[in-house]
Amino acid sequence: MKAIALGFAALLLGTAASHAAEAWKEAQVGGTKIYTDAKGMTLYTFDKDEKGQSNCYDKCAANWPPLKAKASAKTEGEWSVVKRKDGTHMWAYDGKPVYTFVKDKKAGDMTGEGVAGAWHVVKAD
Repeated sequence: MKAIALGFAALLLGTAASHAAEAWKEAQVGGTKIYTDAKGMTLYTFDKDEKGQSNCYDKCAANWPPLKAKASAKTEGEWSVVKRKDGTHMWAYDGKPVYTFVKDKKAGDMTGEGVAGAWHVVKAD
């Protein structure tokens, strides 16, 4: 009976811990470890953002969709949640909001790297 209870407790802990991680994952692309969204699409940071604040709205956000987070999402390691001006929430890595890029068509594409000298792939340590 103890084993069943312990197994159930571990399952519950695993579910809570992986809740946030369902939004992103690590991937290996061309020998580089990067972060992607749950569908494998590359995540990027924007140089014009500040820690904990997104400055990508309107046309910018149409081209660089924010990685959405639930309002109830919790910080996990270097991942945190940023509240946007429109009241929605998005994920941030090391305080910098993260986005996908509309021109990336399949998992592993990194066509947004270096766009306008301001967009950068989020690399996993």
